[in-house]
Amino acid sequence: MRIKATEASRKFSALLNRVASGETVEVDRHGEIVAVVTPPVGTLVPGDSLLDILGQLPQFDDGFAIDIERLSWVAASGADPWPS
Repeated sequence: MRIKATEASRKFSALLNRVASGETVEVDRHGEIVAVVTPPVGTLVPGDSLLDILGQLPQFDDGFAIDIERLSWVAASGADPWPS
């Protein structure tokens, strides 16, 4: 949908309702598109929910950091980790 900037200003709530229902709205000023209002991409997660989600992930043991350091060294050195 395309809407003039003055109409978008007057009917902003209706514009947001259309976007909330999944529609993309182009805002036109003097024949030129000056804005595109679209629904958010993906699923938004509130910050406090994100902390809960991260808290449910498995915890790494102490050896994990050592493994990562070794892998980083192998990758940086170019050495073949499985020489034949």
